[in-house]
Amino acid sequence: MQTTAQSSLKAINKYRPYWAKRFGTAPMLPMTRQEMDVLGWDSCDIILVTGDAYIDHPSFGMALVGRLLEDQGFRVGIISQPDWSSAEPFKVLGKPNLYFGITAGNMDSMV
Repeated sequence: MQTTAQSSLKAINKYRPYWAKRFGTAPMLPMTRQEMDVLGWDSCDIILVTGDAYIDHPSFGMALVGRLLEDQGFRVGIISQPDWSSAEPFKVLGKPNLYFGITAGNMDSMV
């Protein structure tokens, strides 16, 4: 039995696709503002921050997560191995439209 609130919900596939879904995928997920400019992006929807090196290959977690999000239509940027003692490396891609996703990388599961 559906309530009124449930019946008025919009199906997830009925929303307008995000930028990347409409214009295609990036050859590499951007790590700098210059790479975003080449893609024609004014901002990222999601910025992934990782303690690992960024290599665009499915054996690297953030590359896999980033490409999955990109396939869903989000503009995804990567900040790899930032200097944690300063806020500046975290500002390199600007403010994301949706959120920062943060992981320590492979090390967190080995400690």
